[in-house]
Amino acid sequence: MKGYIYTMFKGADPSAGWEMTDPIYNKTPTMGACRPDIRNRVERGDYIFSISGRVIDVKPHIVGAFSVDDKINALAAFQRFPENRMQLDENGIYHGNVIVDANGKPLEFDYHKNQERRIENYIIGKDSIYFEEAEQIKKAKDETVSVLNDIFGKNEDKVHKIIGRCRKLDSSQVNDLLSWMNRIKAIH
Repeated sequence: MKGYIYTMFKGADPSAGWEMTDPIYNKTPTMGACRPDIRNRVERGDYIFSISGRVIDVKPHIVGAFSVDDKINALAAFQRFPENRMQLDENGIYHGNVIVDANGKPLEFDYHKNQERRIENYIIGKDSIYFEEAEQIKKAKDETVSVLNDIFGKNEDKVHKIIGRCRKLDSSQVNDLLSWMNRIKAIH
């Protein structure tokens, strides 16, 4: 088992009102549009951790994680997860992480580049853990930098100085992060 931890794009912070569209943390967590590099590398049993994107005057935090259960292509995801089909609402907000139509073609309104690379390796997860309660999010924001410093043997003041855009985790680091997340969930 290994893992990957990455920072979402600028503004992607659910505590600041951004809707989680990829990954989607629910009963069956999925990841289908973002980070094709990570989706390509992971195998069944690996973990993916997401950190909120930069928002001015808001501390970033580990948003959630899940274990990889399977990888399929986006057309199979279109059939299996109709609730995750990407849509653009009347306010210009995207919902969903299945980025193809019924014929397997990239959606015209999808904002991602390299769409052909993004069609493969739609991740189906299990065992998701994510922070959704205000107390959990506050605790995660207060501790994310120090926890990452401990796990990676660093002494930095910002998430991106510790992990950059993405960093690989060994099994011990994955277990340490999951233990920390479970402690927060148990207390709050």
